Amino acid sequence: MVELSAELLLRAYAIGVFPMAQDRDSDVVHWIDPHMRGVIPLDRFHVSRSLKKSLLRADYTVHLNRDFRRCVTACADREETWINDEIAQAYDALHARGYAHSVEIWDENQMVGGVYGVALGAAFFGESMFSRRRDGSKLALAWLVARLRNGGFTLFDTQFQTDHLRSLGAIQISRDEYHKQLEHALSETAYIDTMPQTYTAETLFRGS
Repeated sequence: MVELSAELLLRAYAIGVFPMAQDRDSDVVHWIDPHMRGVIPLDRFHVSRSLKKSLLRADYTVHLNRDFRRCVTACADREETWINDEIAQAYDALHARGYAHSVEIWDENQMVGGVYGVALGAAFFGESMFSRRRDGSKLALAWLVARLRNGGFTLFDTQFQTDHLRSLGAIQISRDEYHKQLEHALSETAYIDTMPQTYTAETLFRGS
């Protein structure tokens, strides 16, 4: 059995595939390359009226990588999950090397929403998200998109298109089109950690 190492994950993302386990107890990891790929065009992220109200509220704070491991654990804390221990440990290793990141929504000392994924070149590969309060995951996704836009990313890969993601602007593209966009994104440089402190919900989302 091939070890799911950080190096293997980076090579996999660079050729357009990602790992999933059948469930949390499975010791088999499958490599996925969907025929139709879900992506969110960064200039088409949809902020609904209700989400805008949540974004403009002052009852939460946003953090990058404050507690990456807790975010991954929260994403796996559901009845059905593809995140087994091996996958969680592999992404922890990627995070330690500076490739995996989490955008987290906090209510005082409680993480109430979050999303994590992998940044490579100007591509961000979204892996999973969770919510423990209304709009928790949507808040995290909106702030992630803001960081990706600001940092020069060109591709936001969501892997699949769900109804939830479709409501936020996700579309499907063919495998061939995805690989073209991925090749371009990998040739570019982008940064997820350069959001100016002057960027507030008011400045980012008031006119959305």
